[in-house]
Amino acid sequence: MAERILVVDDELDMLMLLRMIIEEKTSYEVETTNNPAEGLKMLREKDYDLVITDLKMPGMDGIELFDELKEIKPDIPVIIMTAYGSLETGDEAMKKGVADFITKPFRKDSILFTINRVLELARVKRENIELKEKMEGKR
Repeated sequence: MAERILVVDDELDMLMLLRMIIEEKTSYEVETTNNPAEGLKMLREKDYDLVITDLKMPGMDGIELFDELKEIKPDIPVIIMTAYGSLETGDEAMKKGVADFITKPFRKDSILFTINRVLELARVKRENIELKEKMEGKR
């Protein structure tokens, strides 16, 4: 089954661009929304392997969205994008547990590399947890 990515950004052009880049070059399934509250609803209703969100959005910013979604799905990796990147914001996001922080504009190969790296790390973590559970069950 293909891994699923949820993209949350208030800019419709960015949603279309990310969907096109990801679906053109990978086998990942991509769903998008321009409304962070709808993104949280989608996360409650479906399973996703990765969330990519913009930092600056009206109503709820990317850090607030991250905090909320960690309550729903604590293990899901999150990549935050921003055109207003600062070292302080990126540092704050990484300390909270954000998987990566990307500044816009980004290069197509850069975003794909980051997505693949974050998803691979999440796969390895899941496999390690499953293996550990099996090993503990055999004791």
